[in-house]
Amino acid sequence: MNRSDLDRLADDLRRQRDELKVKLHLAKADARDQWEALEKKWEHLRGRLGVVEGEAEEVGKDVLAALETVAGELKKGYARIRKVL
Repeated sequence: MNRSDLDRLADDLRRQRDELKVKLHLAKADARDQWEALEKKWEHLRGRLGVVEGEAEEVGKDVLAALETVAGELKKGYARIRKVL
């Protein structure tokens, strides 16, 4: 391998590094956005769970189903973020 080959290799590695650095930055921003959206859902779920605990016998199936849906969305969202990180 001569000097020219080494220079090309270094340039290619530098380019790959720069591309990955940008993608990593974007992934972090995307994960942060997803986290913030999930935090809103979490706060909503926590508030609704408090109501449900106090009135468990009066809560209809539709409310419980909605809570299960939100909990499922949170679980999937956390898994997406875990994959990014």
